[in-house]
Amino acid sequence: MRKSSSMWFTTILAVLSVCLVNADDPYRYYTWTVTYGTASPLGFPQQVILINGQFPGPQLDVVTNDNIILNLFNNLDEPFLLTWHFANLAGGNFCFGTPVMFAENFAKNGIKQRKNSWQDGVLGTNCPVPSKSNYTYIFQAKDQIGSYNYFPSTKMHRAAGGYGALNVYSRPQIPVPYATPDGDFTLLVGDWYRTGHKKLQGFLDSGLSLPSPNGVVINGKTQTTFTGDQGKTYKFRISNMGLSTSINFRIQNHAMKLVECEGSHTQQNMYSSLDVHVGQTVTVLVTLNQVPKDYRIVVSTRFNRPLLNATAVLHYSNSKTSVSGWPAEPNYQLHGSMEQARTYRWNLTASAARPNPQGSFHYGTITPKRTIVLANSAVLINGKRRYAVNGVSYVNVDTPLKLADHFKIPGVYSTNTIQDMPSGGGVSVATSVMPANHHDFIEVVFQNNENKMQSWHLDGYDFWVVGYGSGQWSAAKKKTYNLVDAPTRHTAQVYPSSWTAILISLDNQGMWNMRSAIWDRQYLGQQFYLRVWDSVQSLANEYDIPSNVLLCGKAVGRKP
Repeated sequence: MRKSSSMWFTTILAVLSVCLVNADDPYRYYTWTVTYGTASPLGFPQQVILINGQFPGPQLDVVTNDNIILNLFNNLDEPFLLTWHFANLAGGNFCFGTPVMFAENFAKNGIKQRKNSWQDGVLGTNCPVPSKSNYTYIFQAKDQIGSYNYFPSTKMHRAAGGYGALNVYSRPQIPVPYATPDGDFTLLVGDWYRTGHKKLQGFLDSGLSLPSPNGVVINGKTQTTFTGDQGKTYKFRISNMGLSTSINFRIQNHAMKLVECEGSHTQQNMYSSLDVHVGQTVTVLVTLNQVPKDYRIVVSTRFNRPLLNATAVLHYSNSKTSVSGWPAEPNYQLHGSMEQARTYRWNLTASAARPNPQGSFHYGTITPKRTIVLANSAVLINGKRRYAVNGVSYVNVDTPLKLADHFKIPGVYSTNTIQDMPSGGGVSVATSVMPANHHDFIEVVFQNNENKMQSWHLDGYDFWVVGYGSGQWSAAKKKTYNLVDAPTRHTAQVYPSSWTAILISLDNQGMWNMRSAIWDRQYLGQQFYLRVWDSVQSLANEYDIPSNVLLCGKAVGRKP
């Protein structure tokens, strides 16, 4: 039911008045309204999803451990849900032993929602915000720094926008391993369709594949300008917000120093161009050390045809010469891109959100208790296109799995359909959940036997990307793993006919979505849920169900 702004504010004050007395971390308040509107991302007017009248949506700039209180009004004609793409979220503070949590529907995609999958904001954990309704979210950027984003997790809304940037700055007492930049630019890039999101969804529902995208956008446009002063250094945060296509980013005559990927400080290597795969974010420093004029920034699609570009201008403030020419296209293809990925290394001595160095956790010395191999596949079921993981194509149900777990509602999901290894047999359709033990340390291998690039994301966690290789993975490939300084990420690419290996410390109890970041593939079944469970039910492991949780499906009428 829709609450008035005054009721919302009174409720928040009543709850927070107890907490703020002893709160050390600031609170930031936002009100967002989601509507349809008209924009011209590719030069042609089309319907997009706006937040507060903006496309892309508002940029959230917060500091580590800030508490965000956000009241979202959904004025679309259908339910809506957002996912937040950053890697460490706490859903509420404790006040007199009770966790204060209002944000059970906002997906924090990439946030490691510590002890709080209630906040994950995907259909397996939360009911979406109904049309013409609102909901207040409270979450904390707990122990996190870096460049992230948010976007819709429902249906094909992501194809219409509704996304934006979320940047988490380090606290003053925690040093960053580079000098403070003279400016900070956020670039939300990716493929784009002229076709509306409902029609694209109709293609998928009818069993068809998505057509090729029509173009590429940078911050919702095909052309834009970034201005800086000669001799100064600027931070560029690049997020691939597209539906399905890897991109390459480059700046004419300017080298880029990689300093962070998805909240992980990296060794500061120099690059002339960078591949950024669907769902990923990289952060680079660029020094304006060339002759003062205008230079071209190019974002282009990778590994598919036709080649699509969007351009921007890097404008020196003292420039009197317009842009001319283009930066060289990358001279490497799939193998070279894999080699580039291997050069991404963890900065072992840098502090992240806490004072202790990133490298103080020696992940490579831990023996995994379990190995899971996940093979993606494209199949036809009853004549319609579906995608599967280990022979199971996931289907959403009207009762979130997390609510079914809490209320002990039978028949909502199954824990014996998806197995640890691909069987090579036929494909079934199921609401698949893979059980896992809290505090286990596991190895996951993504095996891609298709000729298309894949991108995998895990909610609630970041993980060490320890290996890439061509062909079929085997246990012998472990000797090629980087067990010293592999970076942590929340999204990993898998090259065609290749494999990618990750290591995960399952330190976050809950129901977590493992999915393809390529949106049509997850929509048509390339996903499942990892149920990280502990026999000891304690607030030390996981928060209780929020008192104002939205209920839907078989959970309607039950009391939290």
